[in-house]
Amino acid sequence: MEAINAFIAQYGALMAQGTWDAIVMTVLSTLFAYVIGIPVGVLLVLTEPGALHPHRIFNSVLGWIVNIMRSIPFIILIVFMIPFTRAIVGTSLGVGAAIVPLTVSAAPFVARMVEQSLAEIDGGLVEAAQSFGASTWQIISKVLLPESMPSLVRGLSITFITLFGFVAMAGTVGAGGIGDIAIRYGYQRYQDDVMVVAIVLCVIIVQIAQSICSAIARKIDHRVR
Repeated sequence: MEAINAFIAQYGALMAQGTWDAIVMTVLSTLFAYVIGIPVGVLLVLTEPGALHPHRIFNSVLGWIVNIMRSIPFIILIVFMIPFTRAIVGTSLGVGAAIVPLTVSAAPFVARMVEQSLAEIDGGLVEAAQSFGASTWQIISKVLLPESMPSLVRGLSITFITLFGFVAMAGTVGAGGIGDIAIRYGYQRYQDDVMVVAIVLCVIIVQIAQSICSAIARKIDHRVR
């Protein structure tokens, strides 16, 4: 008990701040990634052959761009984007700076997950909406997105957990968060207790995120009884 109290006294504030920074980076980058990824995913579905607005060239070019962005390892991307990050937020260090490459890395991943979720929808629903004279926007907002919501929520947990892992990597280049603490204290200073606590906190956060998203997905999935 004394050891625990001593650890809390020495590292409690540091671990709390690192945990908060990691959550903020993950949540905001997930949000921004979905703001970008959902429209891109919808465009991929709308312009594919046999869809509402097929356009082979546009679909191929957009898919090519998405695939290229998904192919770049995050640790390389975050270094490559340092000049762009500085231009956007004025620095390449800290929480705000990490959100930029995190978003850029996650948006193509989200776009493909959205595309996958929308592709699973029964084509008969779209045809029925068309027969009632629904516009493209109405089909997107009233059929495609609502029907795919359970799948999108499940995908949200995957995105959050993936980005949380990226946040830990971002800590190696000065982004802060749990990864930064684990590297600076747990690895470089050989303080195993800090490393263990960092790992435990990561596991707890990931489990909470997964449980929340799974519960929400089950709640809104009308196919689950």
